[in-house]
Amino acid sequence: MTEPFFCTRRGVLAGMAMAGGAALIPGRTALALPGAAAAHAHDWDWLRGTWDVSHQRLKKRLAGNNDWEEFAGKSVLWTTLGGLGTIDDNALDLPGGTYRGLGIRAFDPASGTWSIWWLDGRNPTRIDAPVRGGFHGDEGEFSGPDLFEGRPVIARFRWHEIHGARPHWDQALSADGGRTWEINWRNYFTRTAATPAPLPARTDTAPGAGDWDFLAGSWTVRHRKLAQRLVGSNDWVEFDGTFTNWPVLGGRGNVGDNVMNVPGAPYRGIGLRALDGDTGEWTSWWLDGRTPATIAAPVRGKFADGTRMLIGDDEHDGKPVKARIIWSRITPGSARWEQALSADGGATWEVNWTSDFTRVA
Repeated sequence: MTEPFFCTRRGVLAGMAMAGGAALIPGRTALALPGAAAAHAHDWDWLRGTWDVSHQRLKKRLAGNNDWEEFAGKSVLWTTLGGLGTIDDNALDLPGGTYRGLGIRAFDPASGTWSIWWLDGRNPTRIDAPVRGGFHGDEGEFSGPDLFEGRPVIARFRWHEIHGARPHWDQALSADGGRTWEINWRNYFTRTAATPAPLPARTDTAPGAGDWDFLAGSWTVRHRKLAQRLVGSNDWVEFDGTFTNWPVLGGRGNVGDNVMNVPGAPYRGIGLRALDGDTGEWTSWWLDGRTPATIAAPVRGKFADGTRMLIGDDEHDGKPVKARIIWSRITPGSARWEQALSADGGATWEVNWTSDFTRVA
């Protein structure tokens, strides 16, 4: 995994991904978009904001069932990546109890399609396989391979009347390669606010739930990184950036929108982090705006005694390494992030990136 000047993997900024905080509006820092992408930077503007959601869900899928249940919910959507990404946070009031879920979207100029992933808050250690597609007028369609009860299916999401007073969405599965479809879920959206604001926090407590509260808000960032890694280099490159964090999943997840003003090649990225409330372990993912069709494999870890550290397996130049992220120097208005790699299983570490944060809001 090499690339001139910087790595693209989650090891670069995974630890900078998220934190809880006040209602924030990411993505206000200008960054030029390529022509093919700029045309799609407003594809999801119609969904930005806060919504009441009416759900209709089939109780059993691909079983010839026609027994539907209805329940309420709420959803809030932020645009990210300068408009070429979104995050939507959802509370679903199922008959058996409320759960939280997170939608992640990113536009890929190379394919001209959006990818959509889903993270179920009840299983916060994995992200579902994506569906991909786009919009035609007021309609959108996205599909992709998936598994249902161990058998291969095709999943399809469709949006209807997106510029109308009540946009609606349906989900369907096909077990015959797309020849026939069974719709198993419908949502009807009613706007409650044009500006996105975090949904209410969960009232139950969990180990680790407040680990990243210190990073809530908007920041300017001063970056310093090695031009080459694990070669004994001491050639450092400096540049600035911005960073905005806000809570999702009722406070058990966080999202960070990053602008990296790398000399000659600025880019954006999104960090995602979710807490397993049973174990107190965080799972952290990185979505690089330059490779928006994929989300990197996660890194995981717990925090203890006030130390904020994540360690995980990665690759560098095609060889296995360990990546380590440490947060330190934490005050109400500042913090430091540090990344290091180890090529000897953690016996020794080379620090290759530091980022100093100064709070704006």
